[in-house]
Amino acid sequence: MANIIEITDFSQPGLEVFARLTESELRNRLEPEKGVFIAESPQVIGLALDAGCKPFSLLMERKHITGKAQNIISRCGDVPVYTGDSSLLAGLTGYRLSRGVLCAMGRPQLPGVDELCTGARRIAILEDMTDATNIGAIFRSAAALNIDAVLITPSCCDPLSRRAARVSMGAVFQVPWTRIGGEASEWPQPGIPRLAGLGFKTVAMVTSDAALPIDDPQLMAEEKLAIILGAEGDGLSRQTIADCDYAARIPMFHNVDSMNVAAASAVAFWQLRVW
Repeated sequence: MANIIEITDFSQPGLEVFARLTESELRNRLEPEKGVFIAESPQVIGLALDAGCKPFSLLMERKHITGKAQNIISRCGDVPVYTGDSSLLAGLTGYRLSRGVLCAMGRPQLPGVDELCTGARRIAILEDMTDATNIGAIFRSAAALNIDAVLITPSCCDPLSRRAARVSMGAVFQVPWTRIGGEASEWPQPGIPRLAGLGFKTVAMVTSDAALPIDDPQLMAEEKLAIILGAEGDGLSRQTIADCDYAARIPMFHNVDSMNVAAASAVAFWQLRVW
């Protein structure tokens, strides 16, 4: 039976995960065994549950208890369900819930790089990206366009941040991912040689006219390819580009010199997919 708790005081025990802890604090407070993330919207929460993530508590508008969150509540067993009206919840969290439902969940244990890459033919590497919206959009494209796995460098934004997971529409729970290296000093060396040892050729996505066009037959024919995408604005580091097997560009028109990295990822994933 659902454990419904009406919010009467913002200082109530159990609400700190939704209001008084930053995402960094949630992630690092007890990580890795008991780190927490916040999933937003019934769809995202449902996919997280499908992936085996453990729910700790729910926060939702009162109307959703017998509405669109009814199935989520039944799947979460007897975890606390904190509730109130929309304006009260916005005052608690500091933002309006776009889908009216939040779930505090245990962070899954990430696989190792070798394990993740076993059997993979197309993977994406995200270097030092800090924009959660772009991270979420890239994961959504990766799921839609059959990328086998995503690796993120040590300085990259957390794919389980609330915004990234929501923008991905839950794809962060569908596309396998992990971090490549635990410290910033571990990328691009020895990260790129590690990929080579797993049989991958690496392609740096750049804007230089000297790079290969993305539809070059040599690129498309590679059996195992790691597509490396850079941070917003600065792009990939010079060292990363120098260490890769290839550098590729998306031909553009009307003097446009670059694309948003999330849009560029979709083009690259489609063109370089396994045919």
